[in-house]
Amino acid sequence: MKRITIKELAERLGLSPSTVSRALAGDRNIRRETRERVSRLAGELGYRPNPVAVNLRSGRSNTVGVIVPEMVTPFAATVIGGIQRVLYGRGLKVIIAQSDENPQTECGNLELMERFMVDGVIACPCDATRNGEIYRRIRQRGVPLVFYDRAPLRVDASRVIVDDFATSYFLMEHLVRRGCRRIVHLGGPAHIPNARERLRGFRYALGKFGFVSDGRSVIPAGVTFDDGRAAADELLRRMPDADGLFAWTDTVAIGAMNRLRELGIRVPAQMAVAGYSGTVLSTIVNPQLTTVEQPLDEMGCRAAELILEKIADPSAPDRTVTLTACIRERASTAR
Repeated sequence: MKRITIKELAERLGLSPSTVSRALAGDRNIRRETRERVSRLAGELGYRPNPVAVNLRSGRSNTVGVIVPEMVTPFAATVIGGIQRVLYGRGLKVIIAQSDENPQTECGNLELMERFMVDGVIACPCDATRNGEIYRRIRQRGVPLVFYDRAPLRVDASRVIVDDFATSYFLMEHLVRRGCRRIVHLGGPAHIPNARERLRGFRYALGKFGFVSDGRSVIPAGVTFDDGRAAADELLRRMPDADGLFAWTDTVAIGAMNRLRELGIRVPAQMAVAGYSGTVLSTIVNPQLTTVEQPLDEMGCRAAELILEKIADPSAPDRTVTLTACIRERASTAR
């Protein structure tokens, strides 16, 4: 259906476009009869204001852009739920874009947010080494920016994170107390800060508990269920006597656990399996997955609060909010 424009309304009414625009805005300098004529015809024809034009006139869009790396798992949806609850309560809307773990797509999403003149951007970058220039450009143009979960170190902005290093260490401590002695880490891509910090926590724990860290104990994995399955095959090839597995995300952990069970490896009797994220996925697999549970709804709420602070006062200092994550012990690591 064709969009009705102010120009078309003006032609039908025999008025100038500026008069119609002012009448629609409720300008008291326009006669009441004229305002009523314009309003009546606009309603009959289904006229809707062009949001881009409105943004240009007001300098505000009352929208916040949210960039997520993926929408396959409940992780992003839970964070977005917290963001929306806070922003909707303040009269702001949310535009959501998915990068699909692709830096080029993420760049295009950011450029789209710029064109829509969003009042702020909340982002979980897919690659800490890419797109720094466009993020810095957004900041320089006065658009508030907040990172959550993943935060590139070379871009100044407020951020909401958890302590990936410490929680990974405590998860390893749990596996050791459970009785594991030959633990393997399925690590994430090096360009993701969380993956590096969780690997650092794993290695620190190995040293702390007196275990040898060799080339067999860390197996590169990606971000998908299939990546976890492939990593499980590699694990059994490299270290068939392993008795514990710590995957950098629940997605990879679940993929690996399913593959191990297909191959006849009993979880947890022969191999304890733990992940990191704490989404609902960890509770709907069999056995239920031990994981580091991040406060995802709170993460979204705090990110929204930070963006509101920066919108209200662009000169406000950047802040880092570190949330508390906890270890949920479940059947996948039971003694």
